[in-house]
Formats: sequence, C-alpha cells, structure tokens
Amino acid sequence: MSALTPVLTADWATERSWTLPVYASRGGYAALDKAFAMQPEDVVQLVKDSGLRGRGGAGFPTGMKWGFLPQLDPDNPKPRYLVVNADESEPGTCKDIPMMMATPHTLVEGVILSSYAIRANHAFIYVRGEVLHVIRRLQAAVQEAYTAGHLGHDIHGSGYDLDLVVHAGAGAYICGEETALLDSLEGFRGQPRLRPPFPAVAGLYASPTVINNAESIASVPGIVRNGAAWFTSMGTEKSAGHGIFSLSGHVTRPGQYEAGLGITLRELLEYAGGVRAGHELKFWTPGGSSTPIFTAEHLDVPLDFESVGAAGSMLGTRALQIFDETTCVVRAVLRWSEFYKHESCGKCTPCREGTYWLVQVLARLERGEGSEADLELLLDQCDNIAGRSFCALGDGATSPVVSSITYFRQEYIDHFTHGGCPFDPVASTLFASEASGRSNTELGSLA
Repeated sequence: MSALTPVLTADWATERSWTLPVYASRGGYAALDKAFAMQPEDVVQLVKDSGLRGRGGAGFPTGMKWGFLPQLDPDNPKPRYLVVNADESEPGTCKDIPMMMATPHTLVEGVILSSYAIRANHAFIYVRGEVLHVIRRLQAAVQEAYTAGHLGHDIHGSGYDLDLVVHAGAGAYICGEETALLDSLEGFRGQPRLRPPFPAVAGLYASPTVINNAESIASVPGIVRNGAAWFTSMGTEKSAGHGIFSLSGHVTRPGQYEAGLGITLRELLEYAGGVRAGHELKFWTPGGSSTPIFTAEHLDVPLDFESVGAAGSMLGTRALQIFDETTCVVRAVLRWSEFYKHESCGKCTPCREGTYWLVQVLARLERGEGSEADLELLLDQCDNIAGRSFCALGDGATSPVVSSITYFRQEYIDHFTHGGCPFDPVASTLFASEASGRSNTELGSLA
C-alpha cells in the first residue's frame, strides 16, 4: 500500500488543471458555502482541531497563530490583513512554485477561507518577482475568481467581502522572513523588524496581520471540506496531515512527493528510484540548506517536526537535497555560506559580519590551506552568530557549518593535510597516491 497521500498534488497532471472550470469540476470552491454557514471563530477552531502546522519552516500551529489576533474593538478602526508568504527561496525548496503553477485556485480558495476565519477583508499573496510565469498564472486565477463571484463584494451572498492582491517581490531571500516581507509589501527595503510588537498586533500598515506559508493556506480547503478528523488521520499525533517533500540532487527521479508527515527518507527514496545508479548516499538536508545536515545513518528518522528535531535538525520546508559520495561536503557548505553572505540584509552585525567571515575561512579550507585550529574558529564564529541576529537567517547560516564539522570533521582535515580538495580531479590523483597505504576505515569519510 502506498504511503503517498496526494491531496494538494492530486490534480497536477490533470489537463488545464490551473483553470477555474477544471478546478470547480473537482469540487473547487465548494468549501466556501460550508465555511460561510459557520461563524468565523468556528473555522478557526476547526483548523486548530486539525493540528495543521505551518508548512513554511518553523511548524507553528496555524490555528493558534490565527488566535493571536486581538479581539475586535469597535473603537479601533484598523483592518485585519492576511498575507500569504509565497516568496519561496530556500535553496532546495521547490514545492510552492509548482503548486501555484498547477493548481493556483487551491491557494485562492484557501485565502478566502482563511481571510473569512480571521475576519480580514484584504489579503495579499507575496510572490518572488523572478517567477513571472507563476505571477501571471496566479493573477489569471484571481481574475477568474472575481468573475465567478468567489472574490469581491458579498461573496456567494454571504455578506462577506474580500479583495485579493498578488504582489511581486524583488527577489530578496530575506523577504521570506515575515516582517521583512511586510516591509517590502509596504514599499520599503526588506529588513526584519525588531519584535515586539508582533505582526498579530502591528503587522502590515501597523494593523493586525496573519502571515502564513502558501502550502499552509492551500491546506485549509481540504480541512474545511473533509473535516479535522480526515486531516489528523494522516501524519503523526503531533505532526498531523500531509506535506509536499521536494527531492532533488543525486536521486534517480527528483520531484515532489506528497505524503503524511512521519514518512522516512528511505521510503521516499524507494518512490524516487533511490540514489542515482552506482552511487551511495553521503549526506542530505531534511529541510533545506538552513537546516543541519543528516547522513545515511538518519535514513529511518521519521520526517515529522518532533523526530527530526530530536535527531538534531529541523523539518523546515521538507527540501530533501540528496548528495552522494562524489560530493565534497566542504565545497557544498562553502556554496551555501556564500549564498547566505550574499543574501544577508546587513541590518545586524552578527549576520552581516559573521557570514562574511564564515566564507573567508571556509574558502581557505576548501583550497587546502589553514589548519585544524580553523575548525575551532568556524565553530566559534557560528557560536557568535546563532541566536544573536535579528532573524533566523543567521541561525540558518550556521547550521550546515556546525553539522558538517560534526559528521565530516576528517574530510575538513584531509583538505589542509594534503593541500587541496580530495574531490578535485587534479588533486585527487595525488591524494589517492598518498593515501594508498591507509586502511578503508581511515578513508571511510572520503568514500
């Protein structure tokens, strides 16, 4: 029996799945009337009962997040806003983009239901500016929804009004952080805000705001349509429901695999045809490059929030990047660190300066220079970044560095011991001849 649970991905292969007629023929927008027959607070409670947790990285309970909004006050004229974070930019993450391309109406319907639940009359979908094809498809879907009466004034005769705007960002990784996204949405430079106040109290335009990941919002129609028990029947007790797992890298059939939370990488690799032929798994990321890496010994760790956390990493965006034994872990970590250095907004010193110096030390080690003292220097740098920056970018930048030293310390040492990367085509011949007398155990980290 297949462990895959196609819900959000069920219609991706359907012809013209992105159009309203096809979506409606599959039950699309039927959940609106069911929700409008309920009180908004009852929809919030339904989402709480479902156990839906944020699908954008942190895994915070969605219904609880909605409940943080202050009580409506007749003396406070400020409106409420729903903002969908579709600024997908974590290296290795590729779930929201194909979802918005294949079935954008799933997200639009989720926005309507979620906005109704939190009593918001204005909603925004914030999308990366580089994915122009996705923006156009979303805009077309929104226009179809307006024309059909699913958006706008007095939706379905319920008396509820909602306007939805698709907003294109300018391609900054930092705008995936929710408060930086709000600044960008307001027309300012995207930089994290110091909290408190939190967005639930003073978010977009200093008004109460809920910010959720695109997959989180797209999961709401299924919950309203089928009930909380249906959703909790998938996943685990504390990590309920389905999720899209993005497999990329050295895997036979890379792509999106939707399954209940708690599935293992070993199971997912079976569906994906395993690691590419003739090679073996060396290391992988459970939630994108900002999460501590795992190795082959973690193949059977259940991919849910609690189990992955207990094993020393984070489930994150479920971006499973697979690397085989031909990959130099030092070079991979260097490339990730270069990305974080480039994408640091520069607002806080630990991240701005720390990511720069991480790259300097890692580049020196990757060239075969330095000494073992540089490994302690890297760990010290990470200690001075993690937990000391405005947002999670600093923490994420340290994750691959610390975890790679933990699991592949010998590989770092081999770089400066032999004056070059053992995976470099030129240096590897010399390295192999020098290492020819060593045992297989000693060479295990280089296999």
